[in-house]
Amino acid sequence: MESRLSAGRAPVKTKPRALFDPKVFLAKIGEGRSLADYQKKQKVFSQGDPAEAVFYLQKGRIKLTVVSKQGKEAVVAILGPGEFFGEGCLAGQLVRMASAFTMSECSIMRLGKAAMVRVLNDEPTFSELFLRHLLSRNIRIEEDLVDQLFNSSEKRLARVLLLLANFGKEGTTEPVIPQMSQETLAEIIGTTRSRVNFFMNRFRKLGFIHYNGGLQVHRSLLNVVLHD
Repeated sequence: MESRLSAGRAPVKTKPRALFDPKVFLAKIGEGRSLADYQKKQKVFSQGDPAEAVFYLQKGRIKLTVVSKQGKEAVVAILGPGEFFGEGCLAGQLVRMASAFTMSECSIMRLGKAAMVRVLNDEPTFSELFLRHLLSRNIRIEEDLVDQLFNSSEKRLARVLLLLANFGKEGTTEPVIPQMSQETLAEIIGTTRSRVNFFMNRFRKLGFIHYNGGLQVHRSLLNVVLHD
């Protein structure tokens, strides 16, 4: 009797699970996710703050800085749209090892640690996206180290300008890079402002860069990086 009743029942239809889109997930607020707009030169977090979340930069540009016990400050990274930062909390980091400041108007998504761990475990497409980010960041750190150890300050400056203009990255280059002081450029490459000023004037005279409503970087600047 039971088998006949079961056979006569209509199969229960289950609603197919919607495909997970990491870009949509990172664009909308939700559980453990909040979105905030920042003005230029605004602090996102400070060195020594509790590390409780990962951040995703939707729009704008930020810099990560570290201050030594002697009070010396260094810029350790410049980040643009589509990049994560503050991910050290996922590896057991209890406090921030660097400070994050906006260099322009920014839109930043904050993902609480628990929400970040959950989506990494549940969504392979998001895990793949985040893994690509980590690998790219690791490659960039290695390149920065080689740059500091073996290249002249002139080559280091040229490389930073090309990176700011997105040369070598997917997508189109930025013809005009965001305004950045020579002091900040000096901190990034580990030299003095006067040396940066000297090289910037030299690049301009050679036609590698020019100022027209902002700093424009030309592909020809690659010659400085590639020349031995």
